Amino acid sequence: MKQQEILAGVIETIQGIAPEVEADALVAGKRLRSQVDLDSMDWLNVIIGLHERFQVEIPESDYAQLTSLDAIVSYLAARQA
Repeated sequence: MKQQEILAGVIETIQGIAPEVEADALVAGKRLRSQVDLDSMDWLNVIIGLHERFQVEIPESDYAQLTSLDAIVSYLAARQA
C-alpha cells in the first residue's frame, strides 16, 4: 500500500471518530493531538480504528510513536511491508 493511500485511510479513520476534522487543515509533521480535539478515549478509538483498517498490531508501548500524521503513516507502512 502506498503512503498516500495510508494517509487517506488514517485521515478517514480520524474523521470517523471526529467528523469535524478537516483534512486540508491537518499539517503532516505537527503533533496530531494538538491539531484535533481528541480526548484520550477518542485517541484510543483512533488507534483501534487504525488497527482494524490496516490489520496491523499496535502495541500500547508504541502509542507514543504515533504523534503526527507523518509518524503514523511511516509506522503503518513499515508494518505492512
